[in-house]
Amino acid sequence: MDKNFFKKIIAQSPEDLQIISACCSEAKVKASEIKFLPSNKIFLLSVIRFDKENDNNSSINSIIKFEFIESSKSKNIDQNNPNILLELLAIDIFKKEQNFEITLLFSKNRFITLTTEVIEATLEDQKIEDDKNN
Repeated sequence: MDKNFFKKIIAQSPEDLQIISACCSEAKVKASEIKFLPSNKIFLLSVIRFDKENDNNSSINSIIKFEFIESSKSKNIDQNNPNILLELLAIDIFKKEQNFEITLLFSKNRFITLTTEVIEATLEDQKIEDDKNN
């Protein structure tokens, strides 16, 4: 019996964040699956991504969690349409004075910019979408 092990990648540096970006490029996310919890300083995305690490075509439901987020700004994303499907192209990071700006780049010139003092991100697989056992 083949056991599936779920990934959990923790990013605390720009290099670590590049690994999460590579794993999640071409991931699909509904606008309704993006949450910013300002009182907790947490930003969450639920994405359906391809299993690029194992070279198979299965889809994995994963959560990307950013902690210690001071603010979140979006551009070209209609937040009144929760069913809009976005394609995550990359996650980029910039140093601006004392803070970092983490930019989530989506197709069709859409993006979300997160402001934080420290990098603390986690990619955690939840289940394999194509698997009949889950």
